[in-house]
Amino acid sequence: MRKLPVIIDVETKYTFREHSDHAKLGISVAGIYDYTTQQGKIFLEKDLQGFFKMLENASYIVGFNIRSFDMAVLQPYYPGDLSKFPIVDILEEIKEKIGSRRALHDILKATIGKGKTGHGLLAINFYREGKMDELKQYCMDDVMLTKELFDYGVQNDKIFYLQDVQKVPISVDWKKYFGAPASNDTHLTLPF
Repeated sequence: MRKLPVIIDVETKYTFREHSDHAKLGISVAGIYDYTTQQGKIFLEKDLQGFFKMLENASYIVGFNIRSFDMAVLQPYYPGDLSKFPIVDILEEIKEKIGSRRALHDILKATIGKGKTGHGLLAINFYREGKMDELKQYCMDDVMLTKELFDYGVQNDKIFYLQDVQKVPISVDWKKYFGAPASNDTHLTLPF
């Protein structure tokens, strides 16, 4: 069976003001969209083993700012080395091409005309207030918006950002992430 990418997003329990170390931020929920099953799923901290199984079986792990944030926050929960997994970090590509960072909300608005439903601190507040349904929905909204952005780039070979009031294109080559040959390799990084 051919492997396909997954889109991920994680929400944390704490802010960088409380802990400057990614390893101490803690996971409240992790969201994933799997192109193989064409379904999204939310995992609670106690259920991350199932999340990691999906990462291990994906051709690529796609997200926004995932290399320096999401994967670093996930690393303490995983016995292997997550940095060895094949990652497509949309923010890294944007920074590489235009020389600066842009917020996901701004890229979404310019590209697909939709924005994020909130900000990361809102997710932390949902967690602290025990509003788990709202937290899960917030995380899944981010996953699905990132999927829409990625799909747009795959189909159109570009995404957009706003400069002043002008939409400026950023060329992307994301079709290649769906053209990977069939492989039974699992991205296990445990020393055996």
